[in-house]
Amino acid sequence: MDTQKTGRFLKELRKEKGFTQEQLGEKIGVTNKTVSRWENGNYMPPVECLTLLSEIYGVSINELVYGQRLDNEKLADAAEDNLKGALELNEQYYRKSEKILFIMMALSTVIAILIIILMPIDKSNFALGLLLILLVVALAFISNTVNIVALILNKERIERKN
Repeated sequence: MDTQKTGRFLKELRKEKGFTQEQLGEKIGVTNKTVSRWENGNYMPPVECLTLLSEIYGVSINELVYGQRLDNEKLADAAEDNLKGALELNEQYYRKSEKILFIMMALSTVIAILIIILMPIDKSNFALGLLLILLVVALAFISNTVNIVALILNKERIERKN
């Protein structure tokens, strides 16, 4: 997907309809800055907004994403290109979220280990010290379990979409 090309096309369509960025933003429920970001190619509009833009401009979502008007012959090719691009973006999103979750797991484990190592254990109150260590280990375990569940759910969600 070429966000720059899509952005130029969105800008062209908006100007054809005689809307300012602010007017268009009001129609679809976003700010003029958001419209500007789309038109500059910094971001792609979300699906809900693509649907609204498609209706407002009288073009297909495939044409919006492809960044130009298409005849019937080119529409099928564009649809396939758009689908490939969407799947690639989805895969990139999954990999990025997977990295973030792994980093969170590693950090929670390192923090738990540091707390256990740096925690002073008073020999006169050994039971309390042991209880605190067990609580830290339990919290790290719960944190990592939540991250693993999030990874699994994210992977299942992506597999269902594909």
